[in-house]
Amino acid sequence: MLDPTSHEVGARIAELYGAERTALELHAQDQPPGMLSALLAMHDNLAFAERSIAFHRERLAQLVHPERLLGAHEVTHVLDCARRLAEAVTIRDTQARTVTAVLQSLGRVTAPEPSPETAPCAPAALPPVPPGASPARSR
Repeated sequence: MLDPTSHEVGARIAELYGAERTALELHAQDQPPGMLSALLAMHDNLAFAERSIAFHRERLAQLVHPERLLGAHEVTHVLDCARRLAEAVTIRDTQARTVTAVLQSLGRVTAPEPSPETAPCAPAALPPVPPGASPARSR
């Protein structure tokens, strides 16, 4: 079973942008790189790490099954699988912390409410020019 972290992150991204993740992925393909594409990439990395954990956990369970004989050759496979599982857990934890921190720093912005239309202001009146004076500046 997959860790629910990637599902929670995917739901938070969809909530933040107000659209389903699949629609957001299609939209991000047509846009220059930005926050949306970065969040989607972090989500993909997190989901991949979770799939890797599930795979290596299952494989390790197969390798150490009680009915299976362990020889020198099999032990190297067990150690390699355990190392890969540990790496996947580390990657998942790092990705989860990073994307969670980014998502917590973001918030959905609502559209500004339209202000009541006001009559355009008349330009400020200039002071009157005394008779005989030129409106041009003197030196």
